[in-house]
Amino acid sequence: MAILENPVYVLLVLLGMVILSVYAAKTKLGKKLGVALIVILFTAVIANLKLIPSASNSIPLYSAIFTYLAPISIFYLLLNVNLTSIKRAGAPMIILFLIGSLATTLGILISWYVISPQQVLGDDASIIAGMLTGTYTGGSVNFNAVALEYNFQERGVLYAGTIAIDNVVTTLWIIVTLAFPAILRKFWKDKKISTPDKTSDTEENETINFHSLMWLLFLGLAAYFVSDLLATYVPQIPSMITISTLGILLAQIPFVARLKGSQTLGLYLVYIFLAVIGAYCELSAVVELKTIGLTLLGFTAFAVLLHGIFSIFLGGLIYKDWDMIAIVSQANIGGGTTAIALAETFKRKELLLPAILVGSLGNAVGTYLGFMVVYIL
Repeated sequence: MAILENPVYVLLVLLGMVILSVYAAKTKLGKKLGVALIVILFTAVIANLKLIPSASNSIPLYSAIFTYLAPISIFYLLLNVNLTSIKRAGAPMIILFLIGSLATTLGILISWYVISPQQVLGDDASIIAGMLTGTYTGGSVNFNAVALEYNFQERGVLYAGTIAIDNVVTTLWIIVTLAFPAILRKFWKDKKISTPDKTSDTEENETINFHSLMWLLFLGLAAYFVSDLLATYVPQIPSMITISTLGILLAQIPFVARLKGSQTLGLYLVYIFLAVIGAYCELSAVVELKTIGLTLLGFTAFAVLLHGIFSIFLGGLIYKDWDMIAIVSQANIGGGTTAIALAETFKRKELLLPAILVGSLGNAVGTYLGFMVVYIL
């Protein structure tokens, strides 16, 4: 078992999954799925086969990837952002985010009355409903904010089981949001709200060289250090906001804009992050909880499904941009980093910054909505 938890071995497997996924995405079926979806699926399979650690026996390497690689990958991707290309996307993204947040809250409340988790979970059910409302509006920060208020983290197995089910449903929703824009276009033609900046789509940025690599590595670590340092002294400013802002500002400097390969480097790190997301999709943890686990899974999955139905229907009526709706929904359910991954997969570079902003907006309001749901129930 020791070798399976060896960080070098696990990292080797994760990198191997990325390589395998890139090649698989070149096949006829793979082209329809995309690298992001394939790497999640492949890693989820090997994690559930116990070939690498999963959520219940997570190793420090996974935490390091979440802590360091995820924000630095966003920094690199934002080095391509042209501020003029996001102006038209800003307001629609915020409106769609508000629709998504309302859809999350309604989804939880409707699922509560349909599934009736309180019959199995008792008084803990309303707290879990609040935690899930928070995390599916913003992220894990909101999930834990509600949990800590009610000392829910002391409920050991139930707390761990809720996290496991959250990971499973979140992973499944990444798959759904990657797939539904292409499926919906066959029945309901959409119209893109904004047009990507064609200059950022050229292959020029893709060819990395030694000069660019040394600067990109330096800038990425420096941006992370500054954002982490600022968060220590001014905790009211999330580090993700700081590192994103630094990326945007640096992207407007001609010297930085001319660096080659920031897109390639950022996307590669995102794929490693998504591989860990796949590893966290632990089906055995849900099964081990038996009746409680199945109730939690049904309650959570139905709530997220309702979120998707409301978001797609209302968003389609107002804007009818399936890529944008999928990205905002992912910002709600999965957070800013997975929303960024979707924007990259859909080749919607003008939505990179709005995806970060609505993800941060989710962190800001998620806790309030979570407590509101606990109060209502």
